[in-house]
Amino acid sequence: MTSKSPSVAISILLFVLVIVMLGFGIVMPLMPSFITHFGASGSQLGLMMAVYSLMQFLFAPFWGRLSDRIGRKPVLLIGIAGYSIAFIMQAISPNIWVFIAARTVAGILSSATLPTATAYVADTTSLERRSGGMGLMGAAMGVGMIFGPFLGGVLTKWNPILPAWLAGLMQVTTDASSGAAINLSIPFFFSAFLALLLIPFIIFVLPESLATSAREKVRGRQASQFSQLWQAVRRGPTAFLFVMAFLVAFAMSNMESVLGLYAQDRYAIGPSQLGIWMGVIGILSVIQQGILFAPLVRRFGEERLMQTGLAISVVGFIGMAVMPSLWGLFASTGIYIIGSTLLGPTVNTLISKRATTGQGTALGLGNSFQSLGRTVGPLWAGFSYDIYPTLSFWTGAAIQAIALVASLLVLRPFTLTVPPPLGRKAHCSLPLAASTIAPASSPPEKSHERR
Repeated sequence: MTSKSPSVAISILLFVLVIVMLGFGIVMPLMPSFITHFGASGSQLGLMMAVYSLMQFLFAPFWGRLSDRIGRKPVLLIGIAGYSIAFIMQAISPNIWVFIAARTVAGILSSATLPTATAYVADTTSLERRSGGMGLMGAAMGVGMIFGPFLGGVLTKWNPILPAWLAGLMQVTTDASSGAAINLSIPFFFSAFLALLLIPFIIFVLPESLATSAREKVRGRQASQFSQLWQAVRRGPTAFLFVMAFLVAFAMSNMESVLGLYAQDRYAIGPSQLGIWMGVIGILSVIQQGILFAPLVRRFGEERLMQTGLAISVVGFIGMAVMPSLWGLFASTGIYIIGSTLLGPTVNTLISKRATTGQGTALGLGNSFQSLGRTVGPLWAGFSYDIYPTLSFWTGAAIQAIALVASLLVLRPFTLTVPPPLGRKAHCSLPLAASTIAPASSPPEKSHERR
């Protein structure tokens, strides 16, 4: 990195994550209304959400590998600029097929942000402190998920006086709870505007985190994108974690895709109420990831924490499927969120620590498998919702239970060992993208004593 303050760089990076997740959160309470507005079905809702993640699955490894070659900053800039353009496209979509096309563009370009930001944190933190860095990332994304749904619901009520040509591009529909007119386009324009505000800070203030020498080493080791995806699940210390990333993301997106539609159809909840509900869920995530996650990791380790999160998530899913009241659905969702917010940072941290390729490449692959889960999950959720409304919740419980059993059988704590340093500072200053990280049987304290 340059001489600029690392805290300033991390602050900018966290703001990028807040904005990206703000946009993701803004969309969530609007999706049921879009389904009504476009006259679509549950299966089409699943397609609307799945295409975004499918593009992330296909393109995240490319962006992660590119960031290992040319640096994090240019790829991050592409991601945030593309994010803004794609949200403007979604705001003016006149029908479901144009909207799906805009979601496709959004998935391609926005997939450059998360793996690159994760690699940036990995570049700038030591192995011992990386869990805390990932926890901060989770907290930043949680902040976006708090205010995103809330703003998405509130901004739909704003119907400004616009020129006729612009007013004709707006998507106006009816609130399911009140019957009032709501504007579905305003939240998308708001997200695009916030993203544009970040671009000057990325260009002029954010320093590059990956040294040129580290880029050269990574460049020489890269295989083709699809070869890496195939090899990732065949062997290596991260193979099982990639499968876990898929299963966890499948279960999460399976629930998220139809929860709002389920609440709207059964309890006549509109975007504003959905936004408040999802905002409370985001508050739980921020408290857990920003305050409790790092101490819990130090106490129990990533492996045990992930298994605990899976067990809690199963209980939450079952509650969502069987609770007969709205407040019971709220409580069960809260239980699920307590468990699920332990999963994302732990999986990312374990992938980062066990990576034998560049950080951007490994984390890009991890994000791809999560995107694949977020692709299959909504497709199944929409299809199953048309069959029976709570079928997707039961499916999520089964998937999380399978993941829990598999992790108990396969995943064991391990100790990280790095190549012998040339000096005392080398242990934490090696370029992370070129580091060799492998399991070891001895505890960390003894390993340091021997050196």
